[in-house]
Amino acid sequence: MKMTIPALALSVTFSAGSAFASGQPQSPGIPASTDSYQHRYIDVQLLGINDLHGQLDVTRKVGGKEVGRADYLAAYLKQRESENMNTLLVHAGDAVGASSPVSALLQDEPTIEFLNKMGFDVGTVGNHEFDEGVHEMMRLIYGGTHPKTGDFAGADFPYVAANVIDKETGKPILPPYVIKKVNGMPIGFIGVALSDTPSIVIPSGVAGVEFTDETEAINKAAAELKQQGVEAIVVLAHNPGNSKPDGSNANGEIVEIAKNVDDEVDVMFGGHNHAYLNTEVDGKLLVQSYSYGTAFSDVDLQIDPHTKDIVSKKAEIVTTFHDGIEPDAEIKEMVEKYEAKVAPIVNQVLGTAETTLTAGQNAAGESALGNLIADAQRKAMNTDFAFMNPGGIRADIEQGEVTWGDLYTVQPFNNDLVKMTLTGQQVRDLLNQQWQPAQTRMLQISGLKYTWDPAKAIGEKVGDITLPNGTPIDPEAEYTVTANSFLAGGGDGFSVFNKGENREVGPVDLDALVDYVKQLPQPFTAQIEGRIIQ
Repeated sequence: MKMTIPALALSVTFSAGSAFASGQPQSPGIPASTDSYQHRYIDVQLLGINDLHGQLDVTRKVGGKEVGRADYLAAYLKQRESENMNTLLVHAGDAVGASSPVSALLQDEPTIEFLNKMGFDVGTVGNHEFDEGVHEMMRLIYGGTHPKTGDFAGADFPYVAANVIDKETGKPILPPYVIKKVNGMPIGFIGVALSDTPSIVIPSGVAGVEFTDETEAINKAAAELKQQGVEAIVVLAHNPGNSKPDGSNANGEIVEIAKNVDDEVDVMFGGHNHAYLNTEVDGKLLVQSYSYGTAFSDVDLQIDPHTKDIVSKKAEIVTTFHDGIEPDAEIKEMVEKYEAKVAPIVNQVLGTAETTLTAGQNAAGESALGNLIADAQRKAMNTDFAFMNPGGIRADIEQGEVTWGDLYTVQPFNNDLVKMTLTGQQVRDLLNQQWQPAQTRMLQISGLKYTWDPAKAIGEKVGDITLPNGTPIDPEAEYTVTANSFLAGGGDGFSVFNKGENREVGPVDLDALVDYVKQLPQPFTAQIEGRIIQ
């Protein structure tokens, strides 16, 4: 399957603590002319990915060129690994979840197998590792049996997370850190999950655990590492951040965390917002390499064998263009094996899209694909209104034949639909919750129209709300509403859903979309209709 996403920047090297001079990065603290001085340091390479999301067989486009797929990512990683025997492979969470069917239909075991075959050394957990609950996450990590797939051996490498705490024991559910020795040099790897995870996954996903402050957890782990004589410390943090290609304009949670963590922390890998990050903040090198295997982070370190501390660090974000490199044969064979296994389900043709239906929103916040999905959910539950979270729409529907696999890629979370009753005033309150202090999330809607004013204060932006025929909704009246189980539990900060009464659980969201597309006149389409007016 192929999808087009906005162009990513080409590979750029940013050397921590250096300025760009004539485009050439300089390594701080190392006299370029003194080879004998350089050679006393031990060169260590860290190759990192984030937000792979089980996209083993998905090709995307960057600047018109094909990128991604596990077999091409593998070829790049193996090529870089061959250049330095002191190499460790790491990932910063969301390796699984919202995955391609080739992984998701097999409980994401193929993705863990891919990481195992590549010889990954350490990883942490993102919010999507919790999509099916803590028990299933731990099964993927440590092995166990699943009714769909049978026995699974688990990951061959450790996962670390210092801030995910078992509510009963008060202890981390995973090791807070691990020490890896490279050429005799100990390097500590601390993991932290996004502390906002409970607000962005269904409640059952995080039952029994709590998420503590990332900075405090990192500092506690760093103190323990220093007591053990570890001076080189790397953090794998599933926290967002981004920068310009030259390292300027760095912002995001990981930037703020970096300002407050122990200065013995040398490098921090970020994730979650699928962005470019390569910069230095408070002496820490921060990196993130987009998502979906379309890029990876190559971090080069030099460690002083006498002090065991990192004396220089630099990073390059490398895009996995298909041009000029052959896919790795072993991983290609693995992916094709799993593609064949799920093909009978994935390749079912459900209809034909007249045009490409995109999740991209107009200035008011409405999208053609969002309208289609919201309509499907309202019809499935026979309610007055339906609301769909934009973060649950993971891909566009391309023009032409549409298969079950295409729709799965659009809606991979398998959330149940929930019917409930809200008053007209609660619907207004709900729509006003789209504008939050840190982020705006425009719900995709069906069965109503409304206006909003960007000049108004948060909590007061929504103006007229009407039915499609122009009749104003009554603040005192009760209306039936459909939302997926994530939203229905107050996800993404939409706490008004928690007030919904007369709840009924319906089909899975994907099934509702599949059934809706199958019954539409063919070829089918959807468009922006002015449901949301700025």
